Amino acid sequence: MRMLSKVGIAVLGAVLAATAVSAEMIQVKGSDTIVNLVQKLAEVYMQKYPGVKIAVTGGGSGTGIAGIINKKCDIGNASRSISAKEIELAAAAGIDPSRVVIAIDGLSVIVNANNPVRQLTVEQIGAIFKGKVTNWSEVGGPNMPITLYGRQSNSGTYGFFREMVLKAEYSPKMRSMNGNAQIVEAVKADPTGIGYVGVGYVRGASGLTVLGVALKEGMPYASPLDQAAVDSGVYPIARPLYQYVGGTVEGAVLDFMKFETSAEGQGIVEKEGFFPITEEYRGLNSRVGI
Repeated sequence: MRMLSKVGIAVLGAVLAATAVSAEMIQVKGSDTIVNLVQKLAEVYMQKYPGVKIAVTGGGSGTGIAGIINKKCDIGNASRSISAKEIELAAAAGIDPSRVVIAIDGLSVIVNANNPVRQLTVEQIGAIFKGKVTNWSEVGGPNMPITLYGRQSNSGTYGFFREMVLKAEYSPKMRSMNGNAQIVEAVKADPTGIGYVGVGYVRGASGLTVLGVALKEGMPYASPLDQAAVDSGVYPIARPLYQYVGGTVEGAVLDFMKFETSAEGQGIVEKEGFFPITEEYRGLNSRVGI
């Protein structure tokens, strides 16, 4: 009986080892803006489906898209659209990228809580980050210099903000930070500071002010915390948040992405401070089977 017990244990060990090896592994890389969100989605999904393992890391949208092109990951998180150059690189590698929208972001412009400035136009924000406006007194604030906090060039948020707000290059004086959380902490500690971060990083945050933003002078100011303003486009710096895959979405990757866009998944999106996808984006997602 003792011998049989040892054999039984050996067989059980072999079965468990085989199960561990056969567990599906999904690699997700990319955008810092949604790394915490996707980690939470993955955590809940793995609790429901323990046979699937999901590893989620950041590195910026460029890293996520490059990972898809170079076949280094299954899903590339991105806070911007894939560029023409990246599409060319993908084609050269035999990759036909597909994208899915998993959340909506009201990209938020933040200042220190002690700064009396409460709203700016897109033009004023652009002038500040281009270095044309360098003192808060030029936009209705106190007489003190403006300190710029932004993202590094591999960040999708860096590119999106440059294209949609600056329409030019950033001031060389902008301090490049590794992620949204670093910008939040820097602005909280600096009375002269201004930065831009995903809305999920400012909900409930103390020590800072989320600015109201108007597209132009004379147009209404809106908050990125207002879902109706974000969904309608009244808030002018809103954007979809993407996941890219290298072709047809299938298997465990398809199932995970369906979970992310399900009612349960979108509930997690809201709990993490972002906005759920609209029917328009659901229609676009359906084209790739999501």
